[in-house]
Amino acid sequence: MDGELRQKFNRIKSAFEKGQLDRRGFIVAALGVGVASSTVFGHVKQVEAATPKAGGRYRQALTGGGSGDTLNPAQILDSYMINVSSGMLRNNLTEIGSDNQLTSELAESWEATPDAAQWTFKIRKGVEFHNGKTLDATDVVDSINHHRGESDSAAKGIVSAITDIKADGDTVIFTLSGGSADFPFLMSDYHLGICPSKGDGTIDWESGVGTGGYSLDSFEPGVRTVVKKNPNYWKEGRAWFDEVESLFIADANARNTGLQTGELDSITNLDLNTVSLMRMVPTVNVFETFGNKHATLPMNCQAAPFNNNDVRLALKYSLNRQEWVDKLLQGLGEVGNDHPIGPANVYRATNEELPQRQFDPEKAKFHLKKAGMENLKVDLNIADTAFEGAVNGAQLFSETAKQSGIELNVVREPDDGYWSNVWLVKNFCGSYWGGRPTEDWMFSQVYSKGADWNESRWENERFNQLLIEARAELDSAKRREMYVEMQTLCNEDSGNIIPVFMAYTHAASTKIGMPEQLASNWELDGHKNAERWWFK
Repeated sequence: MDGELRQKFNRIKSAFEKGQLDRRGFIVAALGVGVASSTVFGHVKQVEAATPKAGGRYRQALTGGGSGDTLNPAQILDSYMINVSSGMLRNNLTEIGSDNQLTSELAESWEATPDAAQWTFKIRKGVEFHNGKTLDATDVVDSINHHRGESDSAAKGIVSAITDIKADGDTVIFTLSGGSADFPFLMSDYHLGICPSKGDGTIDWESGVGTGGYSLDSFEPGVRTVVKKNPNYWKEGRAWFDEVESLFIADANARNTGLQTGELDSITNLDLNTVSLMRMVPTVNVFETFGNKHATLPMNCQAAPFNNNDVRLALKYSLNRQEWVDKLLQGLGEVGNDHPIGPANVYRATNEELPQRQFDPEKAKFHLKKAGMENLKVDLNIADTAFEGAVNGAQLFSETAKQSGIELNVVREPDDGYWSNVWLVKNFCGSYWGGRPTEDWMFSQVYSKGADWNESRWENERFNQLLIEARAELDSAKRREMYVEMQTLCNEDSGNIIPVFMAYTHAASTKIGMPEQLASNWELDGHKNAERWWFK
């Protein structure tokens, strides 16, 4: 195709892709200027495959579920309910878009006072809940207050800085205990989905009613959830499926089989040992996204022997992180450095600012001797639901720990009930974090004193002081210094071993269409797959 013909074809293609030409008009115009029929019809097929189509029943297998799952947004623990609640039933004030940038959701706009200590959010008009109630500012106030005060919400660390929240017409005004430059990001947290107010200061979370693209049809905790398309969804060009069926399937082989036999349309958390084989299946599309997801091995800093930092350091030096990347992740990840700030964060410490911790049995022995525990014996309670390959990773850790003189006993726990019976219960276990878009969010929710999800029960006075100061600091250079120091404190003192940062792994039927760019703040397009994907 010569240059003049290519220019003509590009103009015709552009008109077709923008909807200015229909299918027949495009074909006639392109053939009319002399473009080869194979090129014309090939482009038609390509455009039509990328054009969302409404309809169909989408069936997905999710991990991270259990019999203790609940529709209460304050008690959502893992990926299954994040996907159902935040991805289908409810919306937030803000969301992370496919481009990983903050965008508006139920809030049309927001603005802050110069010190970032007061934020005003304008609530979107014309939005209806599934029960027909019109969204108003009171719904927002009561939904956020659901996580404050005496609440046992897992989001208390996120909303703890709010000292007052009030409705003012179509706006909601948040007053904070101090400046928070990242506050709008926090409003996208999956716990903070907006539910209808009951009119008495409480919310109706029990029904699953929200403003999302799908309404709840049935809910069997730890088994199956079915939702149906919301015909009055306020977002244009979203929520294409007629129905979505979400199954909790912990077994990776069962997920693989379901996808390959056509019983499922997508799966996540692939068995990394069989990914290469899955890529060879012609009806399956295997893909990864890379963000801030990381595995953790939290040690309870309030319980012996982990209340001794030399013991914590000995265990950190006894882990061969590169071995985990090579053998466990099959290269789909990178080594961690015992702090949670990932490659997608702005203020992540460089190797120059914070050198990478290496596998070093001699240093481990030094710290064990300093602690007076040369013959350390500890249990590590873990299940594969903690993160992909968790049990195999624990066994690798057990072997390398022997070189430090540590007897690490791997206790394999059941997948079902793990997040209720083991995590935050046992003194040494496994977990994972999807990471958070901002440093303050991650630190506040998981590392700050008193945070409900401070899984290592770590308390560091300097860290908590810096957390408040950095949150209010508007100078980027000063803020970086503070966050690098906080990462160093985590590395040197906290109870969290962070072996690796991991890719989100997925596989879907080739019949599934999806945007060119997928969000990486969580798996499954930021858990918005039911809203953003479609059948070709």
